[in-house]
Amino acid sequence: MIFRPVVAVAGAVTACAAFALAPTGAVAAPASATPTGAVPAAQAAADGLRGQEQARAASTGKALGLGSGESLTARSVLVDQFGVRHVRYERTLDGLRVVGGDLVAALTSAGEVTSVHYNRGKDLAVARRSADVSPGAARATAAAATGQRGQSATELVVYAVEGTPRLAWEVRSDGIQADQTPSRRVTYVDAATGALIESIEEIVTGTGNSQYSGTVSLATISSGGVFQLKDAHGNYATDLNGATSGTGTLFTDADDVWGNGSITSRQTAGVDAEYGAEQTYAFYAAVLGRAGIWNNGTGARSRVHYGNGYNNAFWDGTQMTYGDGTGNAKPLTSIDVAGHEMSHGVTSNTANLAYRKESGGLNEATSDIFGTAVEFYASNSADVGDYFIGEKIDLRGNGTPLRYMDQPSKDGSSPNCYSSTVGRLDVHYSSGPLNHWFFLASEGSGARTVNGVAYNSPTCNGVAVTGAGRDAATKIWYRTLTTKLTSSSGYAAARQGAILSAKELYGKNSAQCLATESAFNAISVPKGTQTCAN
Repeated sequence: MIFRPVVAVAGAVTACAAFALAPTGAVAAPASATPTGAVPAAQAAADGLRGQEQARAASTGKALGLGSGESLTARSVLVDQFGVRHVRYERTLDGLRVVGGDLVAALTSAGEVTSVHYNRGKDLAVARRSADVSPGAARATAAAATGQRGQSATELVVYAVEGTPRLAWEVRSDGIQADQTPSRRVTYVDAATGALIESIEEIVTGTGNSQYSGTVSLATISSGGVFQLKDAHGNYATDLNGATSGTGTLFTDADDVWGNGSITSRQTAGVDAEYGAEQTYAFYAAVLGRAGIWNNGTGARSRVHYGNGYNNAFWDGTQMTYGDGTGNAKPLTSIDVAGHEMSHGVTSNTANLAYRKESGGLNEATSDIFGTAVEFYASNSADVGDYFIGEKIDLRGNGTPLRYMDQPSKDGSSPNCYSSTVGRLDVHYSSGPLNHWFFLASEGSGARTVNGVAYNSPTCNGVAVTGAGRDAATKIWYRTLTTKLTSSSGYAAARQGAILSAKELYGKNSAQCLATESAFNAISVPKGTQTCAN
């Protein structure tokens, strides 16, 4: 399973039996994700908090000492268990959007700033304030680089992802990739020289084959005399029937018994997808206190039966989409895919880690971490929780997992240990060290058996690690993602943020913090200023 990046009706909620192929949780939620009727309380609360912080954004910017011409736009607000507001802001400079200028500030309810994490630093000095290159020339450069001419928008921005901030044209283009996957690319062209800066694919995809999981329970809705494959949060499954666009047709049923465990019923793939969405939503709510992808109480749409023989699945920023696999025989609707891909949605609505270099590796590992946590949370006897990624889909054809969190190098491409060159790897491999950290922080090093599965996790420094438990490691990483990291964060920021988060959650020199710090030592991430003792 190669994951690549690129979300209630009135009526009685019922539990039902369903036969499933597989057990399958930076923007506001799209209108289509919101259940019909009143705005959910969580969404109203989220909108209210964001409105409050936007109203005092100017005073926050002044308190931060931002430069002349800079303005803040509140993107999201997360209130932690201590009552601290973690507000994510985007910046503009003289009215131009700053790409890479994001920051997250911790504020009291009264608006006092207690800490701040900048993506690239506070200063945004730009030498040139006008473009020498025309938007037409920028579009031509983007088309040459991407092969896509269906360009939807061109905008002059300040590019501050890395290096000296500079003016650039952002060109957005849409198309279809060779394997039927939609393409949504954003390309940056230097507005002074016309040189290509970078081009990024925003569609998040995954590859795999679903496996049988037996009978599962679903929270369906009764409406108009029929049952809908939809829960009260607005997680629902639709049938594209081979189309590659549109929302699909909502699955309905007369007796609330869905699918037959086989591809002979079109409902079966819908069951898998809905089960995955419901389990992922439940995990985030019960374990991490997050009300869905957007943290506003709304669910996500899952489209199944996409295209013809489409051997992939993807997250496009608003919904999950699943193909039926080679020969339309194996829908890609396992819980690994759902938990992993929908967690990309959580990342994009929190730290928004760029899918490139070290931040891309952290992005991919984050989805592996939470996808693994969802699998443990689901506690499905046919697919027990483990620290392998894609262990059920047999993508290699020899029965081995795609990725190993206890020893990432076993896949032949991922490093166990961090090095300064890890950002040069494909993000699915640069994720290795953080996946290794999660296993070590959760379970510890050496040989051990967890949930009936044997592991043997080495350390890069030769020092044994004592784990603090998966629950603690999951909560520490979630706090790191949501309150410390920004769009270009790398492994150094991950270490700093995780140790600080562990101290905030569990206290200085706690077992949980010591496991966090020891695990980062064990994957060779250089020490920073944060320690469990300070």
